[in-house]
Amino acid sequence: MKAEDIKLYYAYNEWANQRILDAAERATPEQLRARNELGWGSLRGALVHILDAEQGWFSFLFGTENKGLIDPESFADMAELRARWEQQNKITRRCLDTLQDDDLTRIHSNERGGNTYDWVLWQALVHVVNHGTQHRAECAALLTGFGHSPGDMDFTLFLRQREESA
Repeated sequence: MKAEDIKLYYAYNEWANQRILDAAERATPEQLRARNELGWGSLRGALVHILDAEQGWFSFLFGTENKGLIDPESFADMAELRARWEQQNKITRRCLDTLQDDDLTRIHSNERGGNTYDWVLWQALVHVVNHGTQHRAECAALLTGFGHSPGDMDFTLFLRQREESA
């Protein structure tokens, strides 16, 4: 794994998140808050969870500010959520811009529930994107059910669009 690979993977992550946010902006406030069985209570809850996880991991891995768990109720609408997400995108990009290949094998340790966990940086960074992929898929299913499909979010589609725009 190389730093440039991680940066590409996070460019995909940001692109896929933007597709979900674009589709979510077409949802009604009632659809954003509608209860569901996917684990985060609502579409808005799932979107905030994706953002919250990235914030938490980057705080742990890079020492960025962590304001604690993000409350979905703190966002009155998608514009506020999108603005907060753009703040995190800037933090994420700034952190990734500092990465060198040698950094990716660095070990980060944390303690939880009396257990110590060691995380290899590149593995933790891949986890964050994979975690977001899982929850974006749940959001996409909800949005499609509401009539607001985000469309395909395949990594290969991202690569093709990136190549075409270069």
